This record gives sequence, structure tokens and C-alpha cells, in this order.
Amino acid sequence: MAEARADAAAPPAGRDLILEVRELTMRFGGLLAVDQVSFAADRGRITALIGPNGAGKTTVFNCITGFYRPTAGAILLRDAAGGVAELQGRPGHRIARAGVARTFQNTRLFPGMTALENLLVAQHVPLMAATGFGIGAVLGLSRYPRAERAAIEKARAWLDATGLLDRADDPAGALPYGAQRRLEIARAMCTEPILLCLDEPAAGLNPRESEELSALLLAIRDGQAAGRGRGCSILLIEHDMGVVMRISDRVVVLDHGRKIADGTPEQVRADPKVIAAYLGEGDEGEEDAA
Repeated sequence: MAEARADAAAPPAGRDLILEVRELTMRFGGLLAVDQVSFAADRGRITALIGPNGAGKTTVFNCITGFYRPTAGAILLRDAAGGVAELQGRPGHRIARAGVARTFQNTRLFPGMTALENLLVAQHVPLMAATGFGIGAVLGLSRYPRAERAAIEKARAWLDATGLLDRADDPAGALPYGAQRRLEIARAMCTEPILLCLDEPAAGLNPRESEELSALLLAIRDGQAAGRGRGCSILLIEHDMGVVMRISDRVVVLDHGRKIADGTPEQVRADPKVIAAYLGEGDEGEEDAA
């Protein structure tokens, strides 16, 4: 992992953490969007970040992935060798190179490119390196054709894993919405991330598509997708509680920019603060005043 550090504070005993968010704070002028939020994601697990609309979930994601520079706090990414990279303040491309990939609430595919070409674009860094930054491709040097074949093989493996192999040559913009969602996940996985961040991957999906998505994410977590052979940790924002409770190993709940719960799906489902946040119940003072 680029610019990794080994001198950061050790993770809590008994947990193998891939991500630590420590007292993350994000202000937009006078608006406090995220207020000293701390949580951690375990390696090889699916961690869900949930909460009502406006709770600050996407803002936290944007801080983790470099779209926002947090006002305060630390974001630590731990690699398998024990190195630690501090993500706060890094530009997004450097965070991606550290091993973090993400998708968005609204798909951001290249609609005029084929499904296969979208996955090849995700591999532009190793492909460009193999060309000697263009010279090798022009001269037909052997290193580039090998890299190109490997990139196509990886892309086809992910198209197969997401049920899109027969649509490889179709424009991404012509695919059904659920297929576009899966293609975006496949594109992110072509970058070989150690942490996959998904922003509402089940949004707009019907029940069958949500089931297919759940199966795909579990396969990615367990290293059973695309012949990858190793699992990938997942951090996701999701409003579909059926998906969250079905696949998550840990759930973190935000409300009005603060963390109100953190635990297993069963623990979070029964937490009175979580129930109150989703049902819109006020505190005792507000109820008495009413």
C-alpha cells in the first residue's frame, strides 16, 4: 500500500480492522454535517452504514474516498501486512491507489462504451504502465499485448460473475438499470481493491434483482466471484433494510450526523434509538411538550 505507516495506534484487541474512522467531523460553512463520528470496518466482512435521509452517510463516504477533505478526524486504512495509510486529506486518485474503490448512488458508467470497454477503462493504470505510457503500444512491444490479454480476461471474468457476459459488446447505456448497477460493481472490482465502498447499490432494484445483488456481494466478500480467490471487505450505504440485514456482518447507524448505534444486525434492529430514528419519534422532552 502506498505511503503506508506502521506506527499508528494498534486496532482494538480481537478485531482485524481494515478501516478505522476516528472522530470524523465535516462542516459546510455553518452546517455540521458529520459530528465526531467514529466506527471501524472488519477485514473480510460487510459493514453497512445506515440511517434516515440526511443522516450524513454519503458525506462520510465522500470523506473516506477523497471527494471531501474532512474538517477534523482521522481515516486509517490497514493493509494485510499491517501497514497503515492515513486517508484524510488525500486526493481521490491516491486513495484509489491505496486500495479503495467505490460506486455511486447514480451510476457513473460510460454509456457510449460497451460493457467490456467500461471494465477495461478501470484497468488503465496497469495497461498504461505496460505500454511504457504509449510507446510500447505504438511499437507493438510484447509486454503490452500480454497486459491487454490479462485485462480482457479479468473483465470477462467479472462480466461472467455479474451475469453480463452475453452483454459484453452492448453499450453500457443500453443495459437495464439493474445490469448497470452490477456493471458498476464489476468495474470497481477490476481495480483490485482491498475495500469496496458501495453507495446504495440496491436503489431502484426490484426484489429479484436485490436478491441477485445480495448473492453477488456475499460472493465478493468470500472471494468466490470471478475466480478471484480472495475476499474483499465491503462498506456500504443502503436504505433497503432487507439487503442490509441479510448480508451485513456489522451495522453502523447515523442520525443527524452522529453515530447512534454500532453492532450486529440483530443488535441494531432491536436498539430503541435506531427504532426512534426511523420512526421519527422525538425525545421525552418533545413528547412532554406535545
